[in-house]
Amino acid sequence: MVLRCAVLDDYQGVARGLADWDRLAGRVETRFLDGHLDSHDALAEAVGDCEVLVVMRERTPFPAELFGRLPKLRLLVTSGLRNAAIDLAAAARHGVTVCGTGSNSEPPVELAWALILGLARQVVPENEALRTGGPWQQSLGADLHGRRLGLLGLGKTGRRMARIGAAFGMEVSAWSRHLDPATATEHGARAAATKEELLEGADFVSVHLVLGEGTRNLIGEAELRRMRPTAYLVNTSRAGIVDQAALLRALREGWIAGAGADVFAAEPLPADDPLRTAPRFLGLPHLGYVTRRNYEGYFTQAVEDIEAYLAGRPVRVLG
Repeated sequence: MVLRCAVLDDYQGVARGLADWDRLAGRVETRFLDGHLDSHDALAEAVGDCEVLVVMRERTPFPAELFGRLPKLRLLVTSGLRNAAIDLAAAARHGVTVCGTGSNSEPPVELAWALILGLARQVVPENEALRTGGPWQQSLGADLHGRRLGLLGLGKTGRRMARIGAAFGMEVSAWSRHLDPATATEHGARAAATKEELLEGADFVSVHLVLGEGTRNLIGEAELRRMRPTAYLVNTSRAGIVDQAALLRALREGWIAGAGADVFAAEPLPADDPLRTAPRFLGLPHLGYVTRRNYEGYFTQAVEDIEAYLAGRPVRVLG
């Protein structure tokens, strides 16, 4: 029996060329979908005949009710070794094996710095002025050297951020609920006693926390008002950590100098979402992990996961 497989959300149309899918020939028929399926009805209609699905982490949520709409599904492969958008308990109840892949943590850090630098030096508006014949030099850049970088979270990505901030000559402070001051010092940062202290003292605030009940809307109106009017906020973690309505108001009313984000509550971001046209906002379409090296690893290991499942020896099983 030949199984049917669909690769979802292949926005750039690159999945086919970044792995050797021919290794599955004769056993699995694979098709690649480059458009986003934004409802359970659309998903069930498009891939309801598939026994295998390959998904990009959290682009398409798999809550409990969706598994009931996909009765043929037996293997779900996700990029990364953690996917909060998949109900693993529901997958198990429906007899679906969920496997992951390896992932590189450097690309999101690099993108966070692209946002910081883009905001600090007004790269987008200056480029747009140059391309359209606008004013020559219309902004004053914000310095990094000698300024303070405030990190919300000092895990794997936060620690990389701290090292790069130090290379720019920045002071680095960090805060999370259980951050040990000695650990912060070990990684080149000063532990802020409170979240409020970090926000009040930082020139650039970068979010590097996992979204959960303790971090949802961690940054709301009160926190944004504590930031300096010359400070910038960057979020490359999860949109739910920052209250989106409060952020929009902060940008419109000038509570902060600007914000950058690579994550949104709804993705792809609706065409009429007000953040698309918010002042002092630099947004990107969730590109943090979207690099050639990462994608080659994702899709190559997705093929490996499918082969291992077919052999009755699943690897990188989540749950």
